[in-house]
Amino acid sequence: MKKYRPLIISFIVILISTVVLWFYYQGEKFTEYDLPSEVAALDSLPEPEPELLYGIPVDSFQVESSEVKKNEFLADILLKYGINYQMIDRLAKSSKPVFDVRKIRKGNKYTIFSTKDSLHKAAYFVYEIDNTDYVCYDFRDSLSIEKGQKVIERKLKHKKGIITSSLWNAMVDNQINVQLSIPLSDIFAWTIDFFGIQKGDTFNVIYDELYVDGESIGIGAVYAANFVHHGESFDAYRYAQDSVVSYFDHEGNSLKKAFLKAPLKYSRISSRFSYSRMHPVLRYRRPHLGIDYAAATGTPVYTIGDGVIIKRGYQKRGGGKYLKIKHNSVYTTTYMHLHNFAKGMTVGKRVRQGQLIGYVGATGLATGPHLDFRVFRNGKAMDPLKVKAPPVSPVKKENMVAFQHVADSLKQLLQVPVVQQNDSLLQDEFKVSSTPSIEG
Repeated sequence: MKKYRPLIISFIVILISTVVLWFYYQGEKFTEYDLPSEVAALDSLPEPEPELLYGIPVDSFQVESSEVKKNEFLADILLKYGINYQMIDRLAKSSKPVFDVRKIRKGNKYTIFSTKDSLHKAAYFVYEIDNTDYVCYDFRDSLSIEKGQKVIERKLKHKKGIITSSLWNAMVDNQINVQLSIPLSDIFAWTIDFFGIQKGDTFNVIYDELYVDGESIGIGAVYAANFVHHGESFDAYRYAQDSVVSYFDHEGNSLKKAFLKAPLKYSRISSRFSYSRMHPVLRYRRPHLGIDYAAATGTPVYTIGDGVIIKRGYQKRGGGKYLKIKHNSVYTTTYMHLHNFAKGMTVGKRVRQGQLIGYVGATGLATGPHLDFRVFRNGKAMDPLKVKAPPVSPVKKENMVAFQHVADSLKQLLQVPVVQQNDSLLQDEFKVSSTPSIEG
């Protein structure tokens, strides 16, 4: 038996080697051919992108956000995070061209990115100037200051409403952002008297609403709108001509007229044009050749058209502080009972349509604050509500084909019932008519 022992040992060694090699090659085979594709693909996956806030990787720092408190200054905030007075003074001086730190306001948000060690020293300080803009101070190496803007998301919307009392209330009733009433009023300022809108008037509008961090920050571009006022339908389509964006009706006529419909916003008519009105102070009948707009003292008053101031004065037993503006060889307008004049409003001053010229008051012969607004055509007083000025700058002939394509597409969208639309349908259809853009 002893003489076979070396042979047996050799056999065992060979057997063990064979088994080991078999398992090795089976493992190689499994790795190469039988490894699930999902597992094999893991090696090729890209590294996950870091979470960023204001463009700064959050994982690298301890992040704390708060709001500026009453009587809290920049030094009060930064001293707690290891930024000394010398650096704060340097920051204040260096920051002026970008943002004046003296304008830091109570209630505005700020964020501190500090080191994760026991010192918690600030590496970045970010202050939000408003809903979109912020300024970032980088303390890591040497001080650097940059202004940034959050990502603004646009959502295309289609809304309709019926007036029951006012445009503002109609927005509230239909759960529409009330800020939409402002661009709508501006678009139709030359064709619709918003002080005279009545129950049953309707609006229909396609527009962008702007969002930052999931919260609405206002209204972007209005692409198309329809307003039915006193049974008459008015359309508006947004179109850029010679790089200037404006609004036109379906025939290509500009909605902008030579005059604004009214010289102030958010008011009511307290007295209309009349050749025989009981004077509220004198208590006898006499002509009232203008329109009285009741409004609070200090309400801004705007010129309804381009022109030159030809008179500025005070009528003790009449219109109090007043301005008279000559617009052309035919029309002049007068603004009376002003509380005060806007800065620079002197005789000979050239003013532009919509420019601030004064403020509502009760000077002269008046029982309360209001604006007495008058329009004269060739020197003769006329009812301001009946002034019909010709349109300005219609769509050029060479642009009409392109404009009609835009207007027709938008008109079709306006006619689609809102309840039958969804965001994706509206987005897909809108691509045919226009390319959305956010206006600054």
